Amino acid sequence: MKSIRQVTASRPSLERDDGFRPWDHLAQGIGSDDASQAKRSIDDLRIFGGACAFPEVLHVGRPNIGDTEAFIGHARAILDSRWLSNNGPYVQEFERRIAEACEVPYCIATSNATAALEILVHALGLKGEVIVPSFTFIATAHALKWLGIEPVFCDVDPLTHTLDPARVEELITERTTAVLGVHVWGQVCEVDALQDICTRHGLRLFFDAAHAFGCRQGGRAVGGFGDAEVLSFHATKFINSFEGGAILTRDPELAKRARLMRNFGFEYLDSVVSLGINAKMTEICAAMGLVSLDGMEGFMRINRANHLAYQRGLAGIRGLSVHALASQEASNHQYVVVEVDEPVLGLSRDQLLEVLMAEGVLARRYFHPGCHRMEPYRSQPQHRDRELPVTERLSKSLLQLPTGQEMTPKDIEVVCALIQFVAGEVSSIRARLAAGTGEIA
Repeated sequence: MKSIRQVTASRPSLERDDGFRPWDHLAQGIGSDDASQAKRSIDDLRIFGGACAFPEVLHVGRPNIGDTEAFIGHARAILDSRWLSNNGPYVQEFERRIAEACEVPYCIATSNATAALEILVHALGLKGEVIVPSFTFIATAHALKWLGIEPVFCDVDPLTHTLDPARVEELITERTTAVLGVHVWGQVCEVDALQDICTRHGLRLFFDAAHAFGCRQGGRAVGGFGDAEVLSFHATKFINSFEGGAILTRDPELAKRARLMRNFGFEYLDSVVSLGINAKMTEICAAMGLVSLDGMEGFMRINRANHLAYQRGLAGIRGLSVHALASQEASNHQYVVVEVDEPVLGLSRDQLLEVLMAEGVLARRYFHPGCHRMEPYRSQPQHRDRELPVTERLSKSLLQLPTGQEMTPKDIEVVCALIQFVAGEVSSIRARLAAGTGEIA
């Protein structure tokens, strides 16, 4: 049998400068039956030498796959047509269906969501400073910084995990040109409050909606808020096009500028009328996106069922709670988010994560440690001393659990039983971790 060191040698390095090494105890191929999943003493935990609960690891964001045969049929048609890119019929149909789902007149499909953000920033004519949450994926901030715009990091609301409107208003200066909100976990921002602030101060408002396709609030679908919104169809999203993104807007002039910028500024075959880059979605990606859209209702139904199963299975654990979305008409339930209250549970989020990783449950700690604690921002004086207490707390306490099409009810039952067991053996686990590694006390 391979040693843990041999098994994990090919794994990507996730080691951080805080000493956290989540792969250290992960070993595939150990244990394969129900007996290996049952934990009757802490010696049964993989981190302490027991069998691995999930030899085939469970992932956060494992791709949902729709009708494979339908996709293969689309792929054959694309190859037969020899129209592989450059705004072909599959891209046009994908844009039409996304616009219809988001209840907006204009959709511009792109190669990925980061490119969509960068094009939108250009099309909006932004400069100076843009207020943005630090509690988001780093691409949100990078899209601004890459274009020479200074992201001003703002704290988030402790309940919704989205931009806190009161904190936004405090950060507005004469250099502020826009506010960039981020919907997270399928939770929509407080869009009306943000729109009121931006209207009063003459600012543009746009949204990173990478987590929120298919969500609704106040009778409106995500995609139609602010000046524009950006969607992601990356492989990890519940609707994916392998890689892809889109800009959604109600503004015809903004849509026209963005569409030109997506294709080098070409208006006609040999007529370039604006600055632009190559951010076109390919036909094969659009075909995957269309197949995903056909399976959307089923994917959302699975996500809702998984979310409810986790809520039931983890109920009653003091110091651990499944994040509940604020009231809104619809959510994609794309993420299952749990918050660890270390003083109450008796284990830190990272200690719990280490135990789960060892069992093959590849939970994730989004968005640790917050954009303002990452480079290049943390080295810059204006970010180094910024106090974002809610962001700091969430980045140290939140954990994402595996969900999606590949998770079975049995998988969730075992994950919940594992966490319940760990919660009941906190003192012994803490002591063993401290004695065994000297790193986690």
